[in-house]
Amino acid sequence: VQLQASGGGLVQTGDSRTLSCAATSACMAWFRQAPGLEREFVGAVTWRTGRAYSVDSVKGRFIVSRDVAKNMVYLQMNSLKPEDTGVYYCAAGPGLGYSVQDCSSPNAYDDFGQGTQVTVSS
Repeated sequence: VQLQASGGGLVQTGDSRTLSCAATSACMAWFRQAPGLEREFVGAVTWRTGRAYSVDSVKGRFIVSRDVAKNMVYLQMNSLKPEDTGVYYCAAGPGLGYSVQDCSSPNAYDDFGQGTQVTVSS
């Protein structure tokens, strides 16, 4: 299964949007890349336990979750801000040298799929 994030689009400040991606590994994460900036880790979920992680900049607004029955991972984005604009990628891990205990680490991911653009207008 090829990693493919979907659900992006143009939204307004304060809107909500949910991105989805088919799960392929024990650790699944979301990254984003804003124009002119490096790709950054947004959050992740440990597939087996459902334990989710997110970075401070989105904590309280973004929720990473998984649906075992559908084999899907989601990034629910609430209270969107213009600075959330970017291409959002789902990623699979853990990569070589890492374990499932490293799901919360951005360094554990080495398989990135096609991204989906999220644009938040002010």
